[in-house]
Amino acid sequence: MILIIDDDTAIQTSLSLLFRKAGYRVRVADGPFETNEVLDQETPALIVLDMNFSIDTSGNDGLRLLRRIRERLPVVPVILLTGWGTIELAVDGMKAGASDFITKPWQNDYLLQAAETAIKLAGTDTRSVSRRQLDEQFQFDNIVGNDPKLLDVLTTVGRIAPTDAPVLITGESGTGKELIAEAVHQNSRRKRQPFVKVNLGGISETLFESELFGHVRGAFTDAKADRVGRFELANKGSIFLDEIGDLAPASQVKLLRVLQDRTFEPLGSSKPKTVDVRVICATNRDLEAMVAQGTFREDLFYRINLITVPLPALRQRPNDIPTLVRFFLDNLKVLYNRPDLRVSDETLDWLKTLPLPGNIRQLKNLVERTALLVPGNELTVADFEKYVPPAAPKVAMQLPQVGSLTLDQMEQQMIQQAMAFHQNRVGKVARSLGITRFALYRRLDKFGIAYSADE
Repeated sequence: MILIIDDDTAIQTSLSLLFRKAGYRVRVADGPFETNEVLDQETPALIVLDMNFSIDTSGNDGLRLLRRIRERLPVVPVILLTGWGTIELAVDGMKAGASDFITKPWQNDYLLQAAETAIKLAGTDTRSVSRRQLDEQFQFDNIVGNDPKLLDVLTTVGRIAPTDAPVLITGESGTGKELIAEAVHQNSRRKRQPFVKVNLGGISETLFESELFGHVRGAFTDAKADRVGRFELANKGSIFLDEIGDLAPASQVKLLRVLQDRTFEPLGSSKPKTVDVRVICATNRDLEAMVAQGTFREDLFYRINLITVPLPALRQRPNDIPTLVRFFLDNLKVLYNRPDLRVSDETLDWLKTLPLPGNIRQLKNLVERTALLVPGNELTVADFEKYVPPAAPKVAMQLPQVGSLTLDQMEQQMIQQAMAFHQNRVGKVARSLGITRFALYRRLDKFGIAYSADE
């Protein structure tokens, strides 16, 4: 049963017809008193809650009722509905426990999609299962490992994939965020539709609109023909927005509009286009900390992280390292026509002790480099040791004397050192300094430090 709480009879009738046509049983309530009467009789699978029950359009009526519903029914999903939508109201509603926030006039397909997603996520069995059971139910062909932490991730993926819920994948660089995003898509109802990957860290702010939303001929100097953007390419499928933590503030606003309204305008056009796309984001940054610092929009954060999938670092699941090494070696045997490649158990135990800050990507690189450069077919500890980068020595930080450098001069020197160390690879420099690409570009321009816009 879906409970619709709205004091407008026309809205009640319209939503009731929509949900009944989709096969749901529906009950309605005009406000808090009628809501309590319904909840005393039965528990709904979903509540669609209007934000205003008086001439006041602040949304406080809905927020108060939402908090009361949450105290009484903490696991029943609630979709907020309002004709007076604001950014602050959306954020307050999500903080108070709403699963989604939709403005009037709504799109019927999108509202039904949101309702189905919320109901499925609220009612799914979360018991632990084995890797064999997961492989029997889902397509996880390219994901290797049996560690309980990884199985928890795959269980979550299997649970959320059939829905259209937005997903935020977090974890260190090299933990396999793109593979998890692909698994979400491949196990969804959209699997026969496009899966479009976008590395936001590699798109400058000036190209953001053109890349994601497309442009029309003549929109800017070099726009000699119409171009379809990534969102339109992903229509009916999924779009994977990698490195979303690197997105510039102005671009965050433009992305939020698409996620909230499902509409966009190609650059240079005044005709809006509607898109039906599932959004999967990934980052190795702490977005909550960025929200607190004011470098990432709070409303965008709540819009993309209905479901968060944190990936464990490889050092947190060391027992999967031997399995991964054997997997990589099996591929190398075919790729380089070396069927006798092997590794001893002693070597596998030693590899499990490595910190591997680059995670799976670093391990794969280490195995492949060692196999290529060592003449024998059995890879030993001594063979791997030649290609493991030495740990950086811990030295006491030496700060300049007070008055010898200004803060600007210290910042400039640190950026120059980082650029030299990382060979002008802007993405790595930004990560090593703990700032976004956008913030680094501003500082590079400020200090007149040369860089390549392609990096």
